[in-house]
Amino acid sequence: MSESKSFLSGCKGLSLTADEKAFFRSERPWGFILFGRNIGEPAQVADLTAEMRDCIGGGADIPVLIDQEGGRVQRIKPPHVQQYPNAAALGAIYRADAEKGLRAAWLMSRLQAFDLLRLGINVDCLPVLDVTVPGVHDVIGNRAYGQEPEIVCVMGKAAAEGLKAGGLLPIMKHMPGHGRTMVDSHHDLPVVHASRAELEACDFVPFRRMKDELMAMSAHIVFTAIDADNPATTSAKVVREIIRGHIGFDGLVMSDDVSMNALKGDIAARSRGIIAAGLDLVLHCHGIMEEMIAVTENVPPLTGDSLRRANAVRAGFPTPDGADEAALREEFNAMVAVA
Repeated sequence: MSESKSFLSGCKGLSLTADEKAFFRSERPWGFILFGRNIGEPAQVADLTAEMRDCIGGGADIPVLIDQEGGRVQRIKPPHVQQYPNAAALGAIYRADAEKGLRAAWLMSRLQAFDLLRLGINVDCLPVLDVTVPGVHDVIGNRAYGQEPEIVCVMGKAAAEGLKAGGLLPIMKHMPGHGRTMVDSHHDLPVVHASRAELEACDFVPFRRMKDELMAMSAHIVFTAIDADNPATTSAKVVREIIRGHIGFDGLVMSDDVSMNALKGDIAARSRGIIAAGLDLVLHCHGIMEEMIAVTENVPPLTGDSLRRANAVRAGFPTPDGADEAALREEFNAMVAVA
């Protein structure tokens, strides 16, 4: 485990190229992430995840991530898996009937675990713990459970528990909160002017309540009340005072995609900034080899607390609960159909 470097990587296509295999064997990313461009038939996806793991040791505990939220962020789509509702739809079920809403969130994640684990994917970038406010950009929008911190807390917890019951690990996102953004951080840098008191009373609450999870993903957002010069991803002050301090999270924190234009500088500078701020891993998603090389040339091997956190993740994959998939799917589909 100690040989891994402080980054996660995507790849370009449906299988690894010779160059990608050589790069992964040499540079040893800690884990991998899949996107829609990597998804064909189920057997192909299973072969790809096995191929990725083989490059860095072959262990089943090597993390392979995907964003499989439901709604518009669902990398694996019908007919290979069913189309799942977005988080806002689940939040609406909760507001009508809290017990039913919690069950729906748990069931959906448990079913996603069935879908993903058979393909060799063992981490889902879920739950979205962002608390939205009226009038914000829809980059989060219906990906959030709602505008009430308490609903986001309990629904996020139910979703995380469903994944773990199925043998997957969750990643909380986007720490310490992406719900107030007025622009899309894929393209521009969001700046949030809320006071620290407002943030602590709302945005940070779900992450604080779920601080014992093993992994989180950062937000490319400037919080002017804390650090007016740097987005959370590259802010040592946000990492130290908010993520590790106020929230109390001692798990592994990876960046959101280093390629997103909310971050300034080239890929090398961004990668250095992420590690210097105190994050554990740089996430690079696009499979562009020149950028992958720039990342790996500017991140260190995993050591110290980052290695401890990374090892805790790899040791923390749960055993699936042996549930009856057909019965759970029937229950969930009936619940969503009448919602």
